[in-house]
Amino acid sequence: MYEQTPPSSSQADPVLDALSASIRRVSEKVQAATDAVKNLHQNRVQLEGKIEDAQKRIQHILSRLPEQHDGRQLNLLGETIPPTRPEDDSEPTTH
Repeated sequence: MYEQTPPSSSQADPVLDALSASIRRVSEKVQAATDAVKNLHQNRVQLEGKIEDAQKRIQHILSRLPEQHDGRQLNLLGETIPPTRPEDDSEPTTH
């Protein structure tokens, strides 16, 4: 059988240096991936909050809609709209 002899200290240093550099690169990549995952999670939480707010606003608008049998004009912006009278819809007459 072939037995390997341990490398001498002069041969081991370049190997250890290369190994240490590789470990450093992998550690940096893992840290970058971890940071990216944290950022994505924060963005998702923010987007979920925005979606929830939008759903509440939509629900508020929908709750203000008149019933289907109600013939009044829709006022979704909350502004006061004077009621229309049938005589207002006709052309002005000149006598």
